[in-house]
Amino acid sequence: MKRRLRSRFHLLLPAVLILAVFWRTPADGQSVEAGKDAALAHAADLDDLVAEMSNRLWDFAEIALEEHQSAGYLAEVLEDEGFAVETGVAGMPTAFIASWGSGRPILGVLAEYDALPNIGNAAQPGRAPRDDGHIHGHGCGHNLFGAASVGAAIAIKRMMAEHGTTGTVRLYGTPAEETVVGKVYMARDGLFDDLDASIVWHPGQRTAVSNSRAQALNNFEVSFRGQAAHGAADPWNGRSALDAVELMNHGVNMMREHIEPSARVHYVIPNAGEAPNVVPEYARAWYYVRDTTRAAVEENYEWILDIAQGAAQMTRTEHEVFLITGVHTYTLIRPLQEAMQANLERVGPPRFNDADQAFARELQGFLEVEQSGLRDTIDALPDAPVPAGGGSSDVAEVSYLTPTVEFSVTTAAENIPWHSWATSASHGTSGAVKGAQVATKALALMGAELILDAELLRRAREAHAEATGGVPYRSPIPEGQQVPLPTRD
Repeated sequence: MKRRLRSRFHLLLPAVLILAVFWRTPADGQSVEAGKDAALAHAADLDDLVAEMSNRLWDFAEIALEEHQSAGYLAEVLEDEGFAVETGVAGMPTAFIASWGSGRPILGVLAEYDALPNIGNAAQPGRAPRDDGHIHGHGCGHNLFGAASVGAAIAIKRMMAEHGTTGTVRLYGTPAEETVVGKVYMARDGLFDDLDASIVWHPGQRTAVSNSRAQALNNFEVSFRGQAAHGAADPWNGRSALDAVELMNHGVNMMREHIEPSARVHYVIPNAGEAPNVVPEYARAWYYVRDTTRAAVEENYEWILDIAQGAAQMTRTEHEVFLITGVHTYTLIRPLQEAMQANLERVGPPRFNDADQAFARELQGFLEVEQSGLRDTIDALPDAPVPAGGGSSDVAEVSYLTPTVEFSVTTAAENIPWHSWATSASHGTSGAVKGAQVATKALALMGAELILDAELLRRAREAHAEATGGVPYRSPIPEGQQVPLPTRD
């Protein structure tokens, strides 16, 4: 079921700032610090539930847009806690929104729970299949991600219920982050438009407040259709779709010399024909185009589309482009980063025991990297954003729509390959769960502060307006385009 929420850009900034100042006073005169103390205490009480959820999601390990058990389980936990749950939002059966409370401010807590294909592993410090034969795995730790976010939403709700605090906490169950799909389609359909702020975390190899804008992205396919013929008997009657793909890829590789060093273009050929003696009637290339600004991505994307059209003309084939998804760069909000740093330091890093460190070092030894174990410190917040890395995130779309802050917590050993069987193994251990429990507490503190501190929200909104330049959000995805759901037999 779809729904569209009122667009934030229909409001004038002065009116928004007035609302931020005069929202409400908590019913019992609750202070910000008292609320944070209560939220932290409730989060600590949820340690066992966070562990249970982390382990259940690790067992499910469902890939993008197929997270039916995972989404259903988390939605049930929230419904049992008193949240009103709406499922199947934005055309995705595994997306949901769980809300509690009423009025403003409206706080979004983002949860992910999709796994990665074919990297499943037993929770052992070496290559070993799972006992149940399941082949997928949480190589990005989204089992921990979903568990901690749900735990934090419950802790914030319990604090608000205990003190009669006005406001709304809204847990977003966002599927398919690994394919950069879930939040993009939810953002396009207006599901984040009325948020006053959002909070999010991610498992990682260090504990730190996120301070990189990441890369903008377009993820798209180009399909070519020609005419089949016998590859030896009458090739002149054929028009090769594979020739078109190869010409397109060659043109893009010639293009690389003339684009900025910040750009990244990479592709695969999922369909390239069936047999050498048949002129391929159908072929398909799958591309990612990235850069440090949305404008640069769009410029290079249009160039590649011209190359695709040229390849079709040269081979007398027909072609079709499907833009699967696209994202902006991340919008960083300094007041929220600084507040998040303080809350993270209040909780402290995960307290790993000797067994946790031994597992990590044995895994590092198996992979022949430095056996430094798990990082048990918190990084300082740099004075300025760090250069964008190679990745992209659909959280960027939420951050363009509302002030958003993100952080990571150590859940796996240093220097082991991410998105791999090794991190899948790591994220099924008790040491990784300790990272999720830290994240629950830090999210609960930050959420309580945003619910109760109108001045922090005012400064965050001002910083957000400055960062976006007041330019309304425009989704990279065409209006009305359906989510590319997996086909079922």
